[in-house]
Amino acid sequence: MTRLALFDCDGTLVDSAANICLAVERAFDAHALAPPSRAAIRGIVGLSLPQAMAVLHPLADGAFHDVLAQSYKDAFVAMRGTPDFAHEPLYPGIAEALATLADSGWALGVATGKSDRGLSIILATHGLTSAFVTLQTADRHPSKPHPAMARAAMTEAGALPADTVMIGDTSYDMAMAVAADAHAVGVAWGYHPRERLAAAGAAWVVDHADDLPATMLACVARPSISAA
Repeated sequence: MTRLALFDCDGTLVDSAANICLAVERAFDAHALAPPSRAAIRGIVGLSLPQAMAVLHPLADGAFHDVLAQSYKDAFVAMRGTPDFAHEPLYPGIAEALATLADSGWALGVATGKSDRGLSIILATHGLTSAFVTLQTADRHPSKPHPAMARAAMTEAGALPADTVMIGDTSYDMAMAVAADAHAVGVAWGYHPRERLAAAGAAWVVDHADDLPATMLACVARPSISAA
């Protein structure tokens, strides 16, 4: 039996809000558009880029959402290695929680709206490249909350939905878990409020990373969503 701990990245493993907000603002500036508020930008973290741009600029069509998404990518790449690029730290206790879960026999995975390249850079920066057995990104899947990422991760890790816990900071993570019949655990240190996580299907919302191992054991001890 494989137990899979499937983590979101931005807002769950690392705090990347400053860079995401700045890249969105520069993408909008590139097209002479008034940028959205930073609160609005934090609200779309977790979506794949075209879907995020559709939320932030709903009056445009799909083709222009793709253009904005590319402008965001260009801005993010240009920011790397410059003084404008903020350090994207692991949240307190995350490294220790990952180590505890791995030592307890959990397989670790990531399901994120980031690109392969962006995720690879984050993991390498924090020495976590080898920690995860499955990495699912927006390059190969529909945007959350579609369950494709979670289902692919379970298949790759050899885990059943009843033995899989999705850990994330947004309602999109929670809704994806529910759609994949997996367990959903929200984290309170990210970008969506506790109430929004619960409304999207979070069975628990934890306040600290060191609460994760015990909470996840409690998850897999109860029936899966489909069996409940």
